[in-house]
Amino acid sequence: MNSWVNSAEILGSDLPLELSGTGNRRALLMDALREAVRSGRLAPGTRLPPYRSLAADLGLARNTVADAYAELVAEGWLAARQGSGTRVAERAVPVTPVHRPRTPERVARPVHDLVQGQPDPSVFPRTAWLASARRALAAAPDDAFGPGDPHGRPELRRALAGYLARVRGVRASPERIVLCSGAAHGLRLLADVVGGPWAAEEYGLPFHREVLASHGVGTRPLGVDADGARVDGLTRRDRAVLLTPAHQFPTGGPLHPARRAAVVDWARATGGLVVEDDYDGEFRYDRQPVGAVQGLDPEHVVLVGSVSKSLSPALRIGWMVLPQRLVGPVVTAKGEREQFSSATEQLTLADFVESGAYDKQVRRMRQRHRRRRDQLVAALERRAPHVRVTGIAAGLHAVVELPPGTERSAVRAAAWQGLAVEGLGDYLHPGAEHRTAGDTLVPHRDGLVVGYATPAESAYPEALDALCRSLPPVSPPPEPPPPPAAP
Repeated sequence: MNSWVNSAEILGSDLPLELSGTGNRRALLMDALREAVRSGRLAPGTRLPPYRSLAADLGLARNTVADAYAELVAEGWLAARQGSGTRVAERAVPVTPVHRPRTPERVARPVHDLVQGQPDPSVFPRTAWLASARRALAAAPDDAFGPGDPHGRPELRRALAGYLARVRGVRASPERIVLCSGAAHGLRLLADVVGGPWAAEEYGLPFHREVLASHGVGTRPLGVDADGARVDGLTRRDRAVLLTPAHQFPTGGPLHPARRAAVVDWARATGGLVVEDDYDGEFRYDRQPVGAVQGLDPEHVVLVGSVSKSLSPALRIGWMVLPQRLVGPVVTAKGEREQFSSATEQLTLADFVESGAYDKQVRRMRQRHRRRRDQLVAALERRAPHVRVTGIAAGLHAVVELPPGTERSAVRAAAWQGLAVEGLGDYLHPGAEHRTAGDTLVPHRDGLVVGYATPAESAYPEALDALCRSLPPVSPPPEPPPPPAAP
């Protein structure tokens, strides 16, 4: 029932020792020292006071402290060495394992990359870009280094107006062009201005649908066939439709001329908006150029483009060619100051276009991608003649069609080969799980979306080899029915 507390200075540090209760003073001291060691107040290796000093500080008999020290040495709590005094043993108490959050296992990076959408970064035209940057900076007006105009630099808008008219058949003055940081940024701005709902091709970039959804704009799928999007499915309720008419992404092929006219008629009749993602419009191989739908009706079509495929996604420069009525609202939605695209990079791109370097780069990449595409087709004809390759007349990827039910297993097999490649189903709108043919539900086709632009030249043959090893074997022919039973 009595309790008393004293403290002793141990190597110049106050260390309270609580000797609680009554009874054997030696046992109370030992308990206090054990607790000091256990709690970390006495760290391993700490030298304790001589037993005479501690006894005087605590008002205990010298023998009591000496006996406590000796017993704790015997138990392993303390260690005594001639000429070194008594110290806390280095391993006085068992080390309690510290439970740290388990670090996730690192996922091995694929050895080969055939995911669509990214050009080989090693082919960026550094020398030509640097020359344009020097010229652009030398000629830049002082206001180019100010806050910036949300329309974008006028030099680049003038250059794009001329280029798009010449190459894509676009009808627009520089005042109709608003610069942005890429197609996704353009879609965000249009979603804010136009509202929803939108229609979209049943196959397309999930990221674009997610961008629209994040701005409160839902999408519903339009069927896609060999002639592109089934625009006859548009309704008056749709505020806009998102299309890839130059080269349907990812299935391939341009929008049929009759459907191009039909979608413009829909926009005129309903006041709807056609949002034309000019995906792969510049990369064509076995067909004549296909002009932009925007050229049919600039007041009902928005053309959205960027340099992410032709130059590099790192530049973060895109554009919207807008109907006159939308220029002001889009600029307002963007904000008072240019916050997304560097003015110096815009000036550099303007020089790059006007000097002819951009045309030269596109021609160079068109030849390179065509050669890559031909290598892909040849490898599949040689090693997997049972599969069909589609969407190869343009773009940076092809679709390798697979037997029904084999897509997921092919993607898994590719992963085992160290190959990154995506299934066609990864691009399917979640509301378009089946198509209707009459009264029958028809499952969508299986396939792999194979991007042939990303690998370095030296790595491309091995990537194709890994792809061929990942494909399902030829399906065996069905067994003939058994002969009829003898009468």
